[in-house]
Amino acid sequence: MFDDYDKRRHSVTKLCVHLVFTTKYRRKVMTPPILEEMKVTLRETAEKIGCTVKEINGEEDHIHLLLLFPADMSISSMVNSLKTVSSRMIRKNHPNILHGGNTGLFWSRSYFAATAGGVTVDVLKRYVESQGTRSRHSSPPLEGEGS
Repeated sequence: MFDDYDKRRHSVTKLCVHLVFTTKYRRKVMTPPILEEMKVTLRETAEKIGCTVKEINGEEDHIHLLLLFPADMSISSMVNSLKTVSSRMIRKNHPNILHGGNTGLFWSRSYFAATAGGVTVDVLKRYVESQGTRSRHSSPPLEGEGS
């Protein structure tokens, strides 16, 4: 049940992020073979920096990643590592991929990031709101008696 949790000496975490990277100028340059190459590179890079890949997929001009990441890593440093390594790889293996783009960058500078989890924010909000509403001396309900 807790296999995906990151267990450290003083903490237990399960941090998940959904990332989206777009190609420079939204150019539609990721053919199916290039997308597969990109998936491999992003997966290897994510593992090297301590992340666990849950899913990677994309289209011609963008890619989605769903990653578990350690608590001591910022999302911006994770994005920087993933985009830098994958951009270098793709430009090395496919030097003319951007069809005359003079910046030498494969990815746009921007990115999308959103935390993701097993329950919605509304469910968590209701759970937190319910804390402290029962008497401290009352016993918890038995299974099947409700909450």
